[in-house]
Amino acid sequence: MIKLLNGSLLAFLAAFVVLPAPGNLQAGESKRIGPDPVQWLKVRTRAINFLKSAQDDDGSWTSPQATGLTALATTALLESGIPASDPVVSRSLKYLESLVQKDGGIYHPRTLHRNYETSIAMLAFHVAARTARPPNRFAKHVKAARDFLKHLQWDKGEGLETTDPGFGGAGYGKHQRPDLSNTQFFQEALRSAGVKKDDPAMKNVLIFVSRCQNLESENNTTPFAGKIGDGGFYYTPAAGGTSQAGLAANGGLRSYGSMTYAGLKSMIYAGVDRKDPRVQAALTWIRRNYTTRLNPGLGQQGLYYYYHTFAKSLSVLDVGLLEDSAGVKHDWRSELFDQLRKLQKPNGSWVNRAPRWYEGDPNLSTAYVLLALRYCRSRPLKTKPSKGKPE
Repeated sequence: MIKLLNGSLLAFLAAFVVLPAPGNLQAGESKRIGPDPVQWLKVRTRAINFLKSAQDDDGSWTSPQATGLTALATTALLESGIPASDPVVSRSLKYLESLVQKDGGIYHPRTLHRNYETSIAMLAFHVAARTARPPNRFAKHVKAARDFLKHLQWDKGEGLETTDPGFGGAGYGKHQRPDLSNTQFFQEALRSAGVKKDDPAMKNVLIFVSRCQNLESENNTTPFAGKIGDGGFYYTPAAGGTSQAGLAANGGLRSYGSMTYAGLKSMIYAGVDRKDPRVQAALTWIRRNYTTRLNPGLGQQGLYYYYHTFAKSLSVLDVGLLEDSAGVKHDWRSELFDQLRKLQKPNGSWVNRAPRWYEGDPNLSTAYVLLALRYCRSRPLKTKPSKGKPE
C-alpha cells in the first residue's frame, strides 16, 4: 500500500534522481523529458490518498449506481501501483464482480450505459490481473464481457449496412446511436481481452472512427467529411451527426481536442500506419491546436477527460517533444504535469469548474488525472525520432 511520503523519504529519492540541465549535457548523457520525479511522486501520492479516502463502504465511489466511475477509479489506482490485494482496491473489485450480469456484461441493472460500464470494468480487471492471486481470477468475467460487447457493437446484427454512418461504433443505450467516446473505450476493452486488430469487430471500429474525422477520403464519404476538412475529430456522424463543439456555418461538425486524440489513438490501435493520411491529418490538427490549458474547441468542458486522452494518445504514439505549427517544441509531459500540479486541490483532488459530464465530481476528475499522470513520468529523450513521427 502506498502511504503519504514524509520529508526524509522525499529527500532520499531526490538524492538518487539527477536530471541533467538542458543544454549542459556531458558526453554519454541523454537529456530527460518529463517532470521532476520527486514532484511527480508527491502529486500522485496526494491524489492516491484522496481517492482512497473517498471510497464508500460498499467499494464504490460517489454512488452504488456509478459503475463506470467506480471502475475508472479502480483502474486509476491499479495503474498507479496499488495492488489488487490493497483493501481499497480489493473492495472495489469485489463490488465490480457483484455487477457481473447473466448476459456477460458488467453493469448496474438500472443503467443505460452498458457498453461504457462493461468496457471500463474490463479494463479494471485486466490491470488487476497483474497483481491478483490467482492471476486468472477475472478471466471468465473478461471472456464473457468480451462476447457481450461484441454483441452490442452497431453492425449487421442491428440491421446496419457498412455504408451506414453508425456502422462499427458503440454508444450509450439512451441515445440509440454510437459515438467516438464510447467506441474508444469499447476498442480498448476488446484489446485488453486479447482481441487482435484483424478481428472483424476491430476492423468495424476503424470504419466508424474514420467517419468521425473531418477528412474526406475513400474511408469517409459521409455528408460531413469535406465541410471543414481540418483533420480533427468530432463526436459522431451517426443519426444526423453530433459535435459537442457545435456546427460550423456550412453545417460541418466542428473538431475538438478530446475526440481528436481519441480518434488518433483508436486508429493506431487499429493498426493504421503512422504515415497514413488520416494519421498525418490528425497530427496536423494537434500541432495547430496544442495546449494544456483547455480542451480545444470546448474550453474547460471535459477538461480532465481531455488530459487523460491527450496523455495516453501521445504516449501510445511515443512522442517525445511535440513540435507545434509555429515550430515550437514542447515537452508535453512537463507542461501537462505543471498544469495539473497548479490545479490540484489541497486535499489532493481535482474538480472542474465546468461540471459538464460529471467532472464537478472530484472522484471522476481525480481518476482521470491519475491515469494521465502515469504517462507523464520522466524518461530519456530519444536521439532518433520514431518512424513516421518527428520528435
